Amino acid sequence: MKKLFAKLLSAALALTLCFSFASCKEDKNTITVGASSAPHAEILEQVKDDLKAKGYTLKIKIMDDYVTPNTAVDEGEIDANYFQHVPYLDDFNANNGTNIVSAAKVHYEPFGVYGNGVTKDEFNTTKTGRTILIPNDGSNGTRALFVLQEQGYITLKEGVSASDTLSTLDIADAKGNTVTAAEASTLPALLKNANNGTIAVINGNYAISSGLKIADALATESATGEAAQLYANIIAVKKGNENSEKIKALVEAVLSQKVYDYINNTYAGAVKPVFTVGA
Repeated sequence: MKKLFAKLLSAALALTLCFSFASCKEDKNTITVGASSAPHAEILEQVKDDLKAKGYTLKIKIMDDYVTPNTAVDEGEIDANYFQHVPYLDDFNANNGTNIVSAAKVHYEPFGVYGNGVTKDEFNTTKTGRTILIPNDGSNGTRALFVLQEQGYITLKEGVSASDTLSTLDIADAKGNTVTAAEASTLPALLKNANNGTIAVINGNYAISSGLKIADALATESATGEAAQLYANIIAVKKGNENSEKIKALVEAVLSQKVYDYINNTYAGAVKPVFTVGA
């Protein structure tokens, strides 16, 4: 009986070690990335085979909000996320005590201004008396306010800059418009159900996923080099993991000619690569 018990115990331990080893091996060779459905997850899909050839399995978890992907990275539930730019990440870290960093800059999404029953001519000539919707998070809200100022719809307080975290309280003159901030992901639906004459400044990824085309925008954000770099969407990881082998493999696969061409050929200017390839 003792010998039988010893054999069973030995077999159980061996099986446990086997499972443990398999799990560790899977974790080591699996890269899990949280991403917005469009364009981020679509871009990541392009590198699955490239990473497989390097011995890695890429798992993409769709996370279409601006909070969960960062908490999941901070808590170690996923290896990386791909949905945000550095100003938003800095604001998130400051407000939540997280320690997440950029591993690579990938692309830039110009903000677009879209309207409900508003033609481009009306947009350019009637710049007062409108309801205007913008994102309610600090960095994207700031960005939207500067777009509105560029288009002559509002005037911001003197001395503010695009690197500040602004809100509607930083509007010096709304020029008779009502500027309302709401969760970024809800703006396309809110605009669709708003009164005629309403306009909204919408993030590129949410515009794409809701079927809005940058070519139909009433106006777009000035695509200066500074803006493209400041608001470039990044692959973000917990600090200390940016130089791990799996993250280096992920970054190398994404910052490739294949992805560069895919972005340019797929999104018709709504998404633009900010990295260079080749010599």
